[in-house]
Amino acid sequence: MEDKRLKNTHVKLQITKSLLDLLKMKELKAISISDLTSTAQVSRVSFYRNYDEKEDVLKEYLYKLIDSWYKEYQDSGGTSEDELLGSLFGHFSKNRDFYLLLSQRKLFYLLKELLKELFGPKPEYPNFGAYVAAYFSYGLFGWIEEWFARGMQETSEEMTLLLKNRDLNKN
Repeated sequence: MEDKRLKNTHVKLQITKSLLDLLKMKELKAISISDLTSTAQVSRVSFYRNYDEKEDVLKEYLYKLIDSWYKEYQDSGGTSEDELLGSLFGHFSKNRDFYLLLSQRKLFYLLKELLKELFGPKPEYPNFGAYVAAYFSYGLFGWIEEWFARGMQETSEEMTLLLKNRDLNKN
């Protein structure tokens, strides 16, 4: 069982690395499963055993990145919204190449979906709580998306400060 799981992990890593490499050269829709599996040196069966579509590879990678960030944030003992945002913007800076690639390839909506899942409204929330969560998750995504679109000119610390002082920066 252990050997099979390790093999599967290797296959997934090869597929992920290959897809990210191919995305540097062409759009996701221009990458065929055959291109991907050939580059990864795995079979089509291996791809379809693990994923339904190419986007699933990116979603899994994105979830792993965000999960890793969140565990680091929790281990840091941060408790305030400012610490959370600072840590999150630091994560984006640290993984800049991946997120810029998503942005350049018009795949940034994958991040929006994840942020909505993490910070957005849940069915069990009362109406007002759901509206606040929607405002926060979509607003945060808007800040991140615009930051990337503008070439991430500000540091993660500057972005945190700008967001913290957003009401003061309306000039």
